[in-house]
Amino acid sequence: MRIAIVNHTVMVVEILRSIITSVPGYRIAWVASDGKSAINHCAADTPDLILMDMTMPKMDGAQATRVIMQQHPCPIIIVTPDIKKNSAKIFEAMGYGALDVVRLPVMAIAEHEQVYENLLKTIASVGIVTGIVSPRRSLSQSKTSNYKSVSHKLSYPPRHLPPLIIIGASTGGPKALATILGALPANFEGSIVIIQHLDFQFSSGLAKWLDEQSPLSVILASEGDDLVAGKVLLAGTNNHLILRPNLTLTYTREPHNYPYRPSIDVFCESVDQYWSRKGIAVLLTGMGRDGATGLKRLRRRGWHTIAQNKQSCVVYGMPKAAVEMNAAREVLSLSEIASTLIKRITHIP
Repeated sequence: MRIAIVNHTVMVVEILRSIITSVPGYRIAWVASDGKSAINHCAADTPDLILMDMTMPKMDGAQATRVIMQQHPCPIIIVTPDIKKNSAKIFEAMGYGALDVVRLPVMAIAEHEQVYENLLKTIASVGIVTGIVSPRRSLSQSKTSNYKSVSHKLSYPPRHLPPLIIIGASTGGPKALATILGALPANFEGSIVIIQHLDFQFSSGLAKWLDEQSPLSVILASEGDDLVAGKVLLAGTNNHLILRPNLTLTYTREPHNYPYRPSIDVFCESVDQYWSRKGIAVLLTGMGRDGATGLKRLRRRGWHTIAQNKQSCVVYGMPKAAVEMNAAREVLSLSEIASTLIKRITHIP
């Protein structure tokens, strides 16, 4: 894998260079000290992956990500020493198409191997999702969950449950989610669960940022949470969020080798097993295929399923997979999704 580094701090560049070259098959494509230089380098030599800093002279990482994804798209991982300070720029960059974020506290590198192990793990995951690196085992070979042999357990009559909205997203998801949640009214009747592919270190920042963009309350999903009308719950760990038979939420490591964490498919599968009322499932912009199978399962149960259209996606990967599988009843632009949720929420049986 050819990896480019965009960072204006010499020490950080050398640390990243050392981490990358420690792995057989990884090599440095080029190094840029600011966003403008990165754009020029990318035009001449598009790498397999870019490690992008946020705060740089001439042009910051968010704007560089925007231009690169428009002109010479390639996978980008944001590398930042400070999550809180750069949170707005981080989610802006993810809205433009950055795949993931890794915290790199420079002063702790020498003392904590976990820091660069997290970076290498993220690079490997991006390689699998983008097809640059082949996973050891395919999804069909992996253990998908512990629900398949369990019959449906309808704990409560459907009418006693709130209308459920599931939204799955990956690349470009934060900005798309903010657009949808910002257009929903404060008295929205549905319970919303969001599965966004994002490292757990940034989940609380995303929840806070989305809460500021929406009249609805947005919080991280916690162990034992109920699904309540008017509340938005965001999956908040690197484990998979699932629904239990008693209709409360929990997290599970299984399937442990699934490349998408948390997984949209895994959550949809648990909902298919235990949620007796129909609902609406939405699959937004993202790279890969996670969510397509889940949407198809729910559509077969009578759910209304929506895929974001190609024109409004940062990456038309997951929604495309859903369309190709005939998992989506509707294919809508981002601007149409919120109004459709508002219109359909009162007609969920």
